Amino acid sequence: MNFRPRVREEPEINLIPFIDVLLVVLIFLMLSTTYSKFTELQLKLPVADADAQRDYPKEVLVTVTSDGAYTVNKVPVAGRSLDTLAAALLDGAKAGKESVVIISADASARHQSVVTVMEAARRSGLTQITFATQSSTTAGTQ
Repeated sequence: MNFRPRVREEPEINLIPFIDVLLVVLIFLMLSTTYSKFTELQLKLPVADADAQRDYPKEVLVTVTSDGAYTVNKVPVAGRSLDTLAAALLDGAKAGKESVVIISADASARHQSVVTVMEAARRSGLTQITFATQSSTTAGTQ
C-alpha cells in the first residue's frame, strides 16, 4: 500500500464549452428577434415637391372624387362608365391628340377610378398623362 501523501490537483473550470453555448444562444436570439418597425406600413399619398409647376396650354383636367365621380375640365361627367368618360375626354381635348390629360384624384379615391381614367384616355388616343399633386407644405396644413 502506498501511504505517501498525494499531490492534490487544483480543480479547473473549462470555459470553452460554456462560451460555445453562449454564442449559439446569442445567434439564436439575434435571428429570432422581430423588428416591429419594419412590420408597419404607413402611406400618405399623394404629395410631391415641385419648385415650378409647368403650365400646359393644351390640358384636359380630369378630377376624381373620393366617391368615384368624374369631372372633365370642371364639367361633371354624367356616368361612371368607361365609354362615357372617353367621350367626355374627347370633347374636352381642344388640342386633339396633343392634349395632356392631368389626373387630379382625391387621396382616398379608389385606384380603379384612376385606372379607368387612364384607360379612357388611351381609348381616346390621348397618350400624354400626368398626375396632379399638392406640395408637402400644404399637405400638412389640411
